Amino acid sequence: MPDTPDHHAAAQGEFSSVDDVTARFADHGYIADRRLATTVFLLSRMDKPVLLEGPAGVGKTELAKTLAAATGRRLLRLQCYEGQDESKALYEWDYGKQLLYTQMLRDKIGEITAAAPDLATAMQRISEQDSAFFSDRFLAPRPLLDAVRGEEPAVLLIDEVDRADEALEAVLLECLAEFQVSVPEIGTYTAKIPPYMVLTSNNTRDLSAALKRRCLHLFLDYPDAERELAILKAKNTGLPDAAAGHLVEVVRGLRELELRKSPSISETIDWARTLAVLGVQELNPAVLAETANVVLKYERDMDRALGVLPRLVDPNAELPEAGHHAHGHGHGHSHGPGQGHSHGPGHVHRDPGQDPDGDEPDGQAVRTAKDLPGRHDEGYYGAPGAGPTRRIAPGEGQGARAFAAITRRRP
Repeated sequence: MPDTPDHHAAAQGEFSSVDDVTARFADHGYIADRRLATTVFLLSRMDKPVLLEGPAGVGKTELAKTLAAATGRRLLRLQCYEGQDESKALYEWDYGKQLLYTQMLRDKIGEITAAAPDLATAMQRISEQDSAFFSDRFLAPRPLLDAVRGEEPAVLLIDEVDRADEALEAVLLECLAEFQVSVPEIGTYTAKIPPYMVLTSNNTRDLSAALKRRCLHLFLDYPDAERELAILKAKNTGLPDAAAGHLVEVVRGLRELELRKSPSISETIDWARTLAVLGVQELNPAVLAETANVVLKYERDMDRALGVLPRLVDPNAELPEAGHHAHGHGHGHSHGPGQGHSHGPGHVHRDPGQDPDGDEPDGQAVRTAKDLPGRHDEGYYGAPGAGPTRRIAPGEGQGARAFAAITRRRP
């Protein structure tokens, strides 16, 4: 393989410059900043894989898809997961096909072993035919081998490599460094046209230094407001530009909250499309509260966000009284020292035994006050009442009947 940077001169879809990367990515709806475009250009010229790290939903996987579309290469994807072994990533033998061929050639095998004086000689003659059954004809390629052995240029996406076991990570090293895959029964396959290799990681665990050393590295984070707005416009969400700009500011405000999962870029795009489908022309707290589940996937995050949405939409807005947001109960519970249960403006009651001045309630007093007769509604299971019409006599219970059935079956 030539060491000069121009050995890809005849390769399909070669980028001529960093600006060319930016322009061609933009043509496919991917807004790349200068640092990202430079990394992609180096990937295409230096034959080095790139490792993209960062939070989920910032465009790592989409980058590989856009790279394939912009260069006209076929996209091969290896989705990593815990417990994945090399047979799912590299190759495996098509045992069903091998067995079929064995049955078809049974007579021929009989001819080969017919004159064998003993079993050892027959086995030796059969073993000499191994190459006929362990060849390309019976090899089922997986994404890594397909990318190396393929005749067409490819982009190989190894997605969420941090979810794979360290054993698979070690298997990847040969392919990352040499663009080759070794098959013990056959030999080593080396790529005629090195694939563009993109690895992504959500940082669920640290990757090995050996893997990082073989890759260019780029950390993708949430973009600034201007670039995120440009991404929204490039995706043709249908939301008016003014509303899209307002939505970007709201999402950026949500990301500053202590959420379990912050809204990603892809979720911002989904939110914009949702609002466009609803015909929204101008943002208001009500419509954002009704659709916030598009970007907020945990109840705690939803509760925390709904309380500040009015302020994010309008910095001068008055926040509502403390209470429930949409829970579907018809009333809220706002718990805190001295607050008790809030059922609406002007209606606040405290638990029995709580100090009226707002001090912490006395636990013993609260328990005593709750232990009152008749506190359960009628029909409550276990409540005082008529009870069963007939008591079960000793020996009539379900356990006794089961024990009797067992003893009857004994010899």
